[in-house]
Amino acid sequence: MQAEQSRKRRRYSPELKAQILAECEVPGMSVAKVALAHGINTNILHGWRKLTRRAEPAVVRQEFVPVAVAATAPPRCDDRAIELELRRGTMAIKLLWPTSAAAALAVFTRELLRRNV
Repeated sequence: MQAEQSRKRRRYSPELKAQILAECEVPGMSVAKVALAHGINTNILHGWRKLTRRAEPAVVRQEFVPVAVAATAPPRCDDRAIELELRRGTMAIKLLWPTSAAAALAVFTRELLRRNV
């Protein structure tokens, strides 16, 4: 059996790491190319990038833009409305539905009954 050589962990100075990470930011340069050029495993370089992103405070710029909101009248409630009260056990639901949307109430009621039968 052949004796295994002990592998030493390589150490990189913060300056070299910063230089290598800066090369990754160059447009058109991939992390794999930079890692290969420096003889570093791509996963190591990805790890450095992740640590750098975590260490840097997120810069959030907030700008407030004035917005003009037109005053609108509250929706007018028709005097004529469909009143519907549904009871199931101790629960009760009371709906006031405008007569102009009676077809929508029919669809709503049909779907409600179909799912709760």
